Amino acid sequence: MKKIILLFALVAGLGMQSQNDNSNPGIHVTGEGIVKVTPDKVTINSRIEHEGQSATSVKSQNDEVVDKVIKFLKSEGVAEKNINTDYINLNKRYNYNDKTYTYVASQAISITLEDISKYESIMKGLLENGLNGISGIEFESSEIEKHKAEARKRAVLNAKEKAEALAEPLGQRVGKAFMISEGSSSNYQPVYRAMEMKASADQASNQETIAPGEMEVNIKVNVAFQLLME
Repeated sequence: MKKIILLFALVAGLGMQSQNDNSNPGIHVTGEGIVKVTPDKVTINSRIEHEGQSATSVKSQNDEVVDKVIKFLKSEGVAEKNINTDYINLNKRYNYNDKTYTYVASQAISITLEDISKYESIMKGLLENGLNGISGIEFESSEIEKHKAEARKRAVLNAKEKAEALAEPLGQRVGKAFMISEGSSSNYQPVYRAMEMKASADQASNQETIAPGEMEVNIKVNVAFQLLME
């Protein structure tokens, strides 16, 4: 019986020691790494839409413009893989004022340009070929994973700097990291000036409608370090 009690006390003691070790693990900090990147690709999220009294007529109008737009893009060297249909809709719309119905045909196409310098001329051609809606543009980098890796490295180094700055006034120093986890990450897009779709194709060709600027790749990491006495 004494042996059983002694064994239980030993196990309980080890459990308490383990809990104490875990309750005082060291210093926990969050590091942030930022890399600024000049984008080299842009995606145009476009829409072609027609409304009228006949479903067949509006669908035919839409299909005609879509065909012209795709042929134009291919003639400009845009790869087929960079021209994607996001959705096709044909809806019946009710007008509450005059209590009549119309039909609306719409198709969304995303167009990725791997040469941003061609944006203005491509946009002019899209307008000339009947495209009548732009829902937005997205800047991208073809080497985003490389930039994320660099941002991650900077975040870890930033965490170490923070830990050292916190430990130094206490007369302690930072030891090895015993826990690392990646927190949030984001890609902030540069600000751009959207094109007014009411403008004519000639006006659009004389305007600079985007300013690519820089993208910001931001990654945060959580790191726990040992605390050592000087």
